[in-house]
Amino acid sequence: MSLTVMLLQLGKGLVYTVEIFILTLMFSLPLGLIIAFGRMSKLFLLRMITKVYISIMRGTPLMLQLIVVYFAPYYIFGIQFGRSYRFVAVILAFVLNYAAYFAEIYRSGIESMPIGQYEAAKVLGYSKTQTFFKIILPQVIKRILPPITNETITLVKDTSLSFVLSIVEMFTAAKQIAAAETTIMPLMVAGVFYYIFNLVVATIMEFIEKKMNYFR
Repeated sequence: MSLTVMLLQLGKGLVYTVEIFILTLMFSLPLGLIIAFGRMSKLFLLRMITKVYISIMRGTPLMLQLIVVYFAPYYIFGIQFGRSYRFVAVILAFVLNYAAYFAEIYRSGIESMPIGQYEAAKVLGYSKTQTFFKIILPQVIKRILPPITNETITLVKDTSLSFVLSIVEMFTAAKQIAAAETTIMPLMVAGVFYYIFNLVVATIMEFIEKKMNYFR
Protein backbone atom coordinates (compact mmCIF):
# COMPACT_ATOMS: atom_id res chain seq x y z
CA MET A 1 0.00 0.00 0.00
CA SER A 2 1.35 3.40 -0.97
CA LEU A 3 1.78 6.16 1.59
CA THR A 4 -0.89 8.28 -0.15
CA VAL A 5 -3.52 5.54 0.07
CA MET A 6 -2.64 4.88 3.71
CA LEU A 7 -2.96 8.57 4.58
CA LEU A 8 -6.33 8.74 2.81
CA GLN A 9 -7.66 5.81 4.84
CA LEU A 10 -6.31 7.29 8.06
CA GLY A 11 -7.85 10.61 7.05
CA LYS A 12 -11.29 9.00 6.86
CA GLY A 13 -10.78 7.65 10.37
CA LEU A 14 -9.57 11.07 11.51
CA VAL A 15 -12.91 12.56 10.45
CA TYR A 16 -14.71 10.26 12.92
CA THR A 17 -12.16 11.11 15.61
CA VAL A 18 -12.74 14.84 15.15
CA GLU A 19 -16.52 14.42 15.05
CA ILE A 20 -16.54 12.43 18.30
CA PHE A 21 -14.24 14.98 19.92
CA ILE A 22 -16.25 18.06 18.90
CA LEU A 23 -19.71 16.61 19.62
CA THR A 24 -18.60 15.30 23.02
CA LEU A 25 -17.30 18.70 24.10
CA MET A 26 -20.29 20.51 22.63
CA PHE A 27 -22.76 18.56 24.78
CA SER A 28 -20.75 17.45 27.82
CA LEU A 29 -19.50 20.91 28.87
CA PRO A 30 -22.99 22.45 29.36
CA LEU A 31 -24.38 19.17 30.72
CA GLY A 32 -21.53 19.04 33.21
CA LEU A 33 -22.50 22.49 34.51
CA ILE A 34 -26.12 21.38 34.97
CA ILE A 35 -24.98 18.26 36.84
CA ALA A 36 -22.70 20.41 39.00
CA PHE A 37 -25.72 22.52 39.99
CA GLY A 38 -27.54 19.32 40.94
CA ARG A 39 -24.53 18.13 42.93
CA MET A 40 -24.56 21.37 44.92
CA SER A 41 -28.35 21.55 45.26
CA LYS A 42 -30.00 22.00 48.64
CA LEU A 43 -32.47 19.27 47.65
CA PHE A 44 -31.17 16.06 49.21
CA LEU A 45 -32.71 13.72 46.60
CA LEU A 46 -31.35 15.67 43.63
CA ARG A 47 -27.95 15.94 45.29
CA MET A 48 -27.81 12.18 45.92
CA ILE A 49 -28.97 11.28 42.39
CA THR A 50 -26.25 13.40 40.80
CA LYS A 51 -23.68 12.10 43.30
CA VAL A 52 -24.52 8.47 42.42
CA TYR A 53 -24.49 9.30 38.71
CA ILE A 54 -21.03 10.88 38.94
CA SER A 55 -19.78 7.96 41.02
CA ILE A 56 -20.97 5.40 38.44
CA MET A 57 -19.64 7.33 35.44
CA ARG A 58 -16.21 7.86 37.01
CA GLY A 59 -16.03 4.44 38.65
CA THR A 60 -16.72 2.22 35.63
CA PRO A 61 -14.73 1.88 32.38
CA LEU A 62 -15.81 4.02 29.45
CA MET A 63 -15.59 0.90 27.28
CA LEU A 64 -18.27 -0.77 29.43
CA GLN A 65 -20.44 2.35 29.24
CA LEU A 66 -20.25 2.28 25.45
CA ILE A 67 -21.49 -1.31 25.43
CA VAL A 68 -24.30 -0.57 27.89
CA VAL A 69 -25.54 2.49 25.98
CA TYR A 70 -25.60 0.52 22.73
CA PHE A 71 -27.25 -2.67 23.98
CA ALA A 72 -29.47 -1.32 26.80
CA PRO A 73 -32.36 -0.19 24.55
CA TYR A 74 -32.71 -3.74 23.20
CA TYR A 75 -32.21 -5.76 26.40
CA ILE A 76 -34.24 -3.42 28.64
CA PHE A 77 -36.95 -2.03 26.35
CA GLY A 78 -36.84 -4.47 23.40
CA ILE A 79 -36.04 -1.60 21.02
CA GLN A 80 -33.73 -2.46 18.15
CA PHE A 81 -31.97 0.31 16.24
CA GLY A 82 -30.12 0.13 12.95
CA ARG A 83 -26.39 0.42 12.37
CA SER A 84 -26.63 4.21 12.36
CA TYR A 85 -27.33 4.08 16.11
CA ARG A 86 -23.75 2.97 16.72
CA PHE A 87 -22.35 6.44 16.20
CA VAL A 88 -25.19 7.97 18.25
CA ALA A 89 -24.44 5.49 21.06
CA VAL A 90 -20.76 6.47 20.99
CA ILE A 91 -21.62 10.15 21.34
CA LEU A 92 -24.16 9.46 24.12
CA ALA A 93 -21.69 7.36 26.10
CA PHE A 94 -18.87 9.88 25.71
CA VAL A 95 -21.10 12.82 26.64
CA LEU A 96 -22.51 11.09 29.73
CA ASN A 97 -19.03 10.03 30.83
CA TYR A 98 -17.24 13.33 30.34
CA ALA A 99 -20.12 15.38 31.74
CA ALA A 100 -19.54 13.62 35.08
CA TYR A 101 -15.87 14.60 35.09
CA PHE A 102 -16.61 18.16 34.01
CA ALA A 103 -19.31 18.43 36.70
CA GLU A 104 -16.78 17.79 39.45
CA ILE A 105 -14.36 20.27 37.89
CA TYR A 106 -17.10 22.91 37.76
CA ARG A 107 -18.12 22.14 41.34
CA SER A 108 -14.59 22.49 42.67
CA GLY A 109 -14.20 25.81 40.87
CA ILE A 110 -17.51 27.22 42.06
CA GLU A 111 -17.00 26.14 45.66
CA SER A 112 -13.52 27.69 45.71
CA MET A 113 -14.93 31.18 45.18
CA PRO A 114 -14.87 33.41 48.30
CA ILE A 115 -18.30 33.95 49.89
CA GLY A 116 -17.50 37.66 50.06
CA GLN A 117 -18.00 37.99 46.30
CA TYR A 118 -21.59 36.79 46.60
CA GLU A 119 -22.20 39.19 49.48
CA ALA A 120 -20.66 42.13 47.61
CA ALA A 121 -22.80 41.39 44.54
CA LYS A 122 -25.91 41.25 46.71
CA VAL A 123 -25.08 44.68 48.20
CA LEU A 124 -24.69 46.06 44.66
CA GLY A 125 -28.17 44.82 43.79
CA TYR A 126 -27.28 41.82 41.62
CA SER A 127 -29.68 38.90 41.52
CA LYS A 128 -28.35 35.38 42.15
CA THR A 129 -28.45 34.63 38.41
CA GLN A 130 -26.64 37.85 37.51
CA THR A 131 -24.07 37.23 40.25
CA PHE A 132 -23.28 33.76 38.97
CA PHE A 133 -23.10 34.45 35.24
CA LYS A 134 -21.53 37.93 35.34
CA ILE A 135 -19.18 37.65 38.31
CA ILE A 136 -18.63 34.07 39.48
CA LEU A 137 -18.65 32.00 36.27
CA PRO A 138 -15.98 34.02 34.39
CA GLN A 139 -13.61 33.59 37.36
CA VAL A 140 -14.50 29.90 37.69
CA ILE A 141 -13.69 29.32 34.01
CA LYS A 142 -10.27 30.90 34.54
CA ARG A 143 -9.58 28.60 37.51
CA ILE A 144 -10.77 25.37 35.91
CA LEU A 145 -9.10 25.76 32.51
CA PRO A 146 -6.04 23.61 33.41
CA PRO A 147 -8.09 20.55 34.53
CA ILE A 148 -10.49 21.09 31.61
CA THR A 149 -7.48 21.04 29.29
CA ASN A 150 -6.28 17.76 30.80
CA GLU A 151 -9.70 16.14 30.28
CA THR A 152 -9.89 17.50 26.73
CA ILE A 153 -6.52 15.96 25.86
CA THR A 154 -7.63 12.68 27.41
CA LEU A 155 -10.78 12.83 25.27
CA VAL A 156 -8.70 12.96 22.10
CA LYS A 157 -7.05 9.66 23.05
CA ASP A 158 -10.26 8.09 24.38
CA THR A 159 -11.93 8.44 20.98
CA SER A 160 -10.06 5.25 20.02
CA LEU A 161 -12.40 3.31 22.35
CA SER A 162 -15.24 3.76 19.86
CA PHE A 163 -13.87 0.70 18.03
CA VAL A 164 -15.95 -1.31 20.54
CA LEU A 165 -19.06 -0.35 18.55
CA SER A 166 -17.34 -0.85 15.18
CA ILE A 167 -16.75 2.84 14.55
CA VAL A 168 -13.63 3.00 12.40
CA GLU A 169 -11.94 6.09 13.81
CA MET A 170 -8.29 6.86 13.16
CA PHE A 171 -6.63 4.37 15.50
CA THR A 172 -8.92 1.53 14.41
CA ALA A 173 -8.18 2.34 10.78
CA ALA A 174 -4.46 2.27 11.60
CA LYS A 175 -4.78 -1.15 13.28
CA GLN A 176 -6.66 -2.55 10.29
CA ILE A 177 -4.04 -1.31 7.84
CA ALA A 178 -1.20 -2.54 10.08
CA ALA A 179 -2.79 -6.01 10.26
CA ALA A 180 -3.38 -6.19 6.51
CA GLU A 181 0.07 -4.92 5.54
CA THR A 182 1.97 -6.50 8.47
CA THR A 183 3.70 -3.24 9.32
CA ILE A 184 3.57 -0.87 12.28
CA MET A 185 4.00 2.21 10.09
CA PRO A 186 0.24 3.09 10.11
CA LEU A 187 0.28 3.00 13.93
CA MET A 188 3.27 5.33 14.00
CA VAL A 189 1.56 7.73 11.60
CA ALA A 190 -1.61 7.62 13.73
CA GLY A 191 0.51 8.41 16.77
CA VAL A 192 1.87 11.50 15.02
CA PHE A 193 -1.67 12.56 14.12
CA TYR A 194 -2.79 12.19 17.75
CA TYR A 195 0.20 14.20 18.95
CA ILE A 196 -0.49 17.02 16.48
CA PHE A 197 -4.19 16.97 17.41
CA ASN A 198 -3.37 17.25 21.11
CA LEU A 199 -0.76 19.92 20.43
CA VAL A 200 -3.38 22.02 18.64
CA VAL A 201 -5.86 21.52 21.50
CA ALA A 202 -3.26 22.44 24.13
CA THR A 203 -2.23 25.54 22.16
CA ILE A 204 -5.84 26.72 21.85
CA MET A 205 -6.46 26.18 25.57
CA GLU A 206 -3.25 28.02 26.44
CA PHE A 207 -4.37 30.93 24.26
CA ILE A 208 -7.72 31.03 26.09
CA GLU A 209 -5.92 30.99 29.46
CA LYS A 210 -3.84 34.00 28.43
CA LYS A 211 -6.98 35.82 27.30
CA MET A 212 -8.50 35.20 30.76
CA ASN A 213 -5.50 36.72 32.58
CA TYR A 214 -7.34 40.00 33.13
CA PHE A 215 -8.96 38.31 36.17
CA ARG A 216 -5.65 38.44 38.05
